[in-house]
Amino acid sequence: MGKQPVKMRAVVYALSPFQQKIMSGLWKDLPGKISHKVSENWISATLLLAPLVGTYTYVQNFKEKEKLEHRY
Repeated sequence: MGKQPVKMRAVVYALSPFQQKIMSGLWKDLPGKISHKVSENWISATLLLAPLVGTYTYVQNFKEKEKLEHRY
């Protein structure tokens, strides 16, 4: 039982140059999608943003104290 060659057709997918609304679905109702995701995952968002905001405010406060300390 030998191998027999099989003819295969190439399938080519392409976007039509006349199609203008390719990515419109991503931007439709974007604020609604974002608010839905945040309301769904507000605990995770808080746990992500709290350390970032805390570190930023600490660094800004530290830099301001350093500037005032070296002023006189």
